Amino acid sequence: MTGVVDDQRWSLVIPVKRLAAAKSRLAAPLGRHRAELALAIASDTVMAAVECPRVAEVIVVTGDPLAAGALADLGAHPVADEPDAGLNPALRHGARSAVRRRPDAGVCAMSADLPALRAAELDRVLAAAARHATAFLADTPGVGTTLYAASPGAAFRPGFEGSSRLRHRAAGAVEIDLADVPGARRDVDTLADLREAARLGVGPHTAKLLGRLSF
Repeated sequence: MTGVVDDQRWSLVIPVKRLAAAKSRLAAPLGRHRAELALAIASDTVMAAVECPRVAEVIVVTGDPLAAGALADLGAHPVADEPDAGLNPALRHGARSAVRRRPDAGVCAMSADLPALRAAELDRVLAAAARHATAFLADTPGVGTTLYAASPGAAFRPGFEGSSRLRHRAAGAVEIDLADVPGARRDVDTLADLREAARLGVGPHTAKLLGRLSF
């Protein structure tokens, strides 16, 4: 454990898939609106991150020009997914850019599908992460990970996808144990996830789309 760093700032790295390939498990219920929903969810995630006081910069790693432009308009810095080799290589690529741009900031990888995220929730999570060299936040089911953070000087080794909660824990990252951050844990892959996020209260982009769909 490191000492508590109350004023630690963070570069947040958010990976965004090509919209045509995103949210595949929502293809049946949403049809042609699937890509639109993926962008709306990513937009609300980025908005909350940009508004978080502890976040110095939001870096979006994506190979999708539409997503890059839309998220840049919200205050993110887009970085092309040059590895184009999956989620964790994209995150490491984004982290290298983050360290070059802001060497004094910690680096935090976060899921792009957190439509109910609040800036205040993220602020509490990052405050907890600053106590440790590396830390992570588990998703709502307790199997995956929605956020992985490495303090300045610590090795950044994200292990997202699948049973990433156990993977991050086995690698020595400390699990962040906060009960009052439901939006930071509720990632969206299925229709049930989306309904739960809607009950928590989604951001304006997702809310507008769901309203149009009479969701």
